[in-house]
Amino acid sequence: MESSGHEPETIPTLPAPWTLKGTVYILMIYTTSSGAATLSSDPAFIYSPLEANSSFSKGQLKGGLSMVQLIRYTESPAGPYDEMVLIPGYFEYEVETKDKNGKTKVEKRKNLRCTKLFVSQDKTCWNGRKNWSTPKHLAHFDFVDLPDNRTQITVYPLIPDTSGQERIKSHTPFFTTIFRPISYAPTFSCSTAVSKYVGLDLSLVQPPLPEGEGPELAGTSQWAKVAAVEWSKKTSLGWFDLRQKKEGADEQEPLLGEQHNAIEEGGVRHENFWPGLGRWRIGIKMEEAVIEFPEAVYWEGLKL
Repeated sequence: MESSGHEPETIPTLPAPWTLKGTVYILMIYTTSSGAATLSSDPAFIYSPLEANSSFSKGQLKGGLSMVQLIRYTESPAGPYDEMVLIPGYFEYEVETKDKNGKTKVEKRKNLRCTKLFVSQDKTCWNGRKNWSTPKHLAHFDFVDLPDNRTQITVYPLIPDTSGQERIKSHTPFFTTIFRPISYAPTFSCSTAVSKYVGLDLSLVQPPLPEGEGPELAGTSQWAKVAAVEWSKKTSLGWFDLRQKKEGADEQEPLLGEQHNAIEEGGVRHENFWPGLGRWRIGIKMEEAVIEFPEAVYWEGLKL
């Protein structure tokens, strides 16, 4: 993929395809058209500031299948790292195609789009942006084991310090959740590849990314389409507690981040994270998962 900036000397180039291994937590949501309008009116929730202030945020969100993924990669071309993926739904976009007579026409299409993505190290941040136009930014992740096989996962964006030269952990998290497995439910095999047999296209179509000031914030000049596959023989059901409060906090305690500037620091914005969503949501945990990220298909898209 063409990059809009220079390759940093301190970060190795790691082209696609990538094969990764790790543990994947997936929370799925269905976003209605009115829900899509609500999300679109809150760009600080679905975009990081760099992308929110660029043409990357100009596409029209239509809704449909949405998801949050939290992943602990134990193996990847970039080494071990943690990741949070926010996909708010299907976006409409336009491409130029040719009809049977060879005439150019504009066609509207819809695909999923990842709009916000946090990772824990710079190699995957730069290469992920360059390879697939995924809007990766650096963050700090806490995975804490709790009683009853529960896991608390908290994601803190890395923000500039007062000098603007270094990145520090935000005072407030962008997201926190506790995953509670359903103990009596058996594990099972699961692969996202089966989606195509039920007419569900999980491909991501990503617009070009703006280049940021950090060396890991690569920009791109082309659209990218990629269909990743995740599969595991050890998948289990569980509940996500989406209340944005500390473990054991009572109802009177403030949300995490309410005492700080949540918008500037990427902190908590909604009581149960996703606008309009209740506290509890069922999801899955894929252990010993294998994730295949092929090379993307690139093209020069119409201007948004």
